[in-house]
Amino acid sequence: MSGLKRLAALVAVGVAGCAPAAWAQEGAQDAAAAVAPSPSPLDTLAAKGIALSLSYTGEAASNLTGGLSQKTAYAGQVYAGVDLDMGKIAGVNGGTVHFAVTNRHGPSLSNIALGNNTSVQEIWGTQNNHLAILTYEQKLLGGALDIEAGKSQANIHFLNSSIYCNFQSNSTCGNPTMVFKDSNFTYFPASSWMAQAKLTVARNWFAHVGIYEVNPNRKDPQDNGFSLSFKGNTGFIVPFELGYGSTYATARLPRHVILGGWIDEGQYADPLRDTSGGIAAITGGAPLMRKGRSGLYLHVDQVLTRPDPKSNRGLAVFGVAMANVSGQVEESWYLDAGIVQTGTFKGRDQDTIGFMINNQHFSDLAMQRMNALRVAVGGRPNVARDEVMMELAYGAQLGRAVRISPNLQYILHPDQTGAPLRATAIPNAFIVGFKFTVDATKLLPH
Repeated sequence: MSGLKRLAALVAVGVAGCAPAAWAQEGAQDAAAAVAPSPSPLDTLAAKGIALSLSYTGEAASNLTGGLSQKTAYAGQVYAGVDLDMGKIAGVNGGTVHFAVTNRHGPSLSNIALGNNTSVQEIWGTQNNHLAILTYEQKLLGGALDIEAGKSQANIHFLNSSIYCNFQSNSTCGNPTMVFKDSNFTYFPASSWMAQAKLTVARNWFAHVGIYEVNPNRKDPQDNGFSLSFKGNTGFIVPFELGYGSTYATARLPRHVILGGWIDEGQYADPLRDTSGGIAAITGGAPLMRKGRSGLYLHVDQVLTRPDPKSNRGLAVFGVAMANVSGQVEESWYLDAGIVQTGTFKGRDQDTIGFMINNQHFSDLAMQRMNALRVAVGGRPNVARDEVMMELAYGAQLGRAVRISPNLQYILHPDQTGAPLRATAIPNAFIVGFKFTVDATKLLPH
């Protein structure tokens, strides 16, 4: 089924399955009594502790110049979930059960036309029907301590910010990309066993730590996420954060300052060597398998202007710096920076316009591998050490349920992950993208 057909079917099912309830007449003994609408199905369920989610996200990208070839790709995701408030359902105050499944479909433009290591469509990955979340969350100490365990992903809990997905490029949205190149940091929707806890002090300061199963089976294209087995487990990864975070409710100009990192005790392939000490990409030998990597990151965002305290209109900036600390890795460091204006033209308070740019700096080991491959096919050992990705995006809110985001992306020095046996550099690529989201639950009356 095409992306557009999936979208049409989603909206049709959502509207047909949750039609507004009939109007009820109050006071049967009084013909003159006023009539009032009964609660919508969603409101009725919410009152009972059942919150439903149903949305569709689509991302198109077309390579106009550069890359390996000029092509267009479309990828999409259906997301369906439910949160069960165990306080209302079973009297367990502060407890919530989270459940979500996804269907992802469509190709990645980076795979078919760009040859680089980072998708220009963040929605791409785990292209099947997938159990994304199955966890139990419990808030304690008046909500100051939040504990969650079950099947989920590190990237929706750590190194995450709502500001990132004003963009379509996977180099920033949903998380700054280096963490996936240098560790077994688990990513949505490829769920594995996990537990995480966050303690908030004095409302804005917090400490956060988690542990996530490292299991290559969970990232297999054929895996659907529903397995509860630990078979294939090779270790674990521990992400952690210390930080400060305010919101529009607690500060006129909110900010976040987060120092975090990871300790990865899962198995991984050496980026250069095989088991005999040769260059695996040249010899074809089995890669040398290692354990033990770590890294650190700093995330900062700050709202700079907010003319009206009753509105979120204003200008915000963000930045991320990330570096490898230990282990044999693909990238040495990464920098990301961006600016987002919320509220653009008159009457467009929820629209955004933003620009971001980031740089992936490859390690000595990665450079040895890529240059050796280039020489092996008759080229010169002059692979660029830095891949720079940038994007200009406009986000337009259309009613309550629909958001569209046309965007322009540019990749400077695309790495050759997708075309390793190429004698010359991949030309810089210019991409036109289009992202949209439909929240089916907001199509219904409340």
